[in-house]
Amino acid sequence: MSEELELTIREAIPSDAAELLKTTRKIGQETEFLVMDEKGINLPEELLAIQLEDIYESSNNTLFVALLGDKIVGTASLKGSNEKRISHIVELGISILKDYWGMGLGSILMEELLLWAEDNPEIYRIKLTVQEQNTAAIRLYEKFGFKKEAVMERGARGNDGRFLNVLLMSKMIHEVEG
Repeated sequence: MSEELELTIREAIPSDAAELLKTTRKIGQETEFLVMDEKGINLPEELLAIQLEDIYESSNNTLFVALLGDKIVGTASLKGSNEKRISHIVELGISILKDYWGMGLGSILMEELLLWAEDNPEIYRIKLTVQEQNTAAIRLYEKFGFKKEAVMERGARGNDGRFLNVLLMSKMIHEVEG
């Protein structure tokens, strides 16, 4: 029998800092698919809380948390630049605790990010990098219209030191005239 879970998706706020640090450390230990390692977000809680406030108030950055009760089980972010010439580009990142892989949480988080981006008139390009070995993530990104642009040879290293290829993928949003 399958169990139903009551999930809440919302933007991260400064009071999420401690739980976010705990969750990202665990995620960093569970997979080598991410740039983040077992240190997770390597910041003091107070500094992370300040950054979460900045992200919350930013026009081209967002961080969503997926919660089961008070427990963060996944995150999804879009990170933009303050530099005028590239402020229309955001980098997407999704991370989920391993116990919750394969449950559709990645699709739910992706839908939230895309809705947020499409409601934002400043954003025209969403980019991401993904290890070539992370086929489940690549399928997710392709399902939502992301296209492969390049293969970066030796773009990351595995836990055992081997080099890994990394794909650059992107999705254009909002029509551009001319």
